[in-house]
Amino acid sequence: MGKRFDKEFKIEAVRLASEPGNTQSEIERDLGISQGIISRWKRELRNDGDQAFPGKGRLKPDDDELRRLKRENERLRQERDILKKAVAIFSEDPNRYSGS
Repeated sequence: MGKRFDKEFKIEAVRLASEPGNTQSEIERDLGISQGIISRWKRELRNDGDQAFPGKGRLKPDDDELRRLKRENERLRQERDILKKAVAIFSEDPNRYSGS
């Protein structure tokens, strides 16, 4: 696994690479980061804006909400299945098991 850089470092690297007279390759070399990484950071900033680079394993707010909703959806499906089975049991003929 490569080095980890905080949000401020990434934003500053993108800013430096965007200044006139600087090339992305120079900035990557000077900062000791892999070639092409600034392009990825630029893309993440462009696509995610303030939510880019959440860091330390944290999810972006939208991803966190999606995960929460998926868990809730699964729980509700299980509850529905239990209720369906209960309705089926209570809907059966009461004389079925009485031996009559």
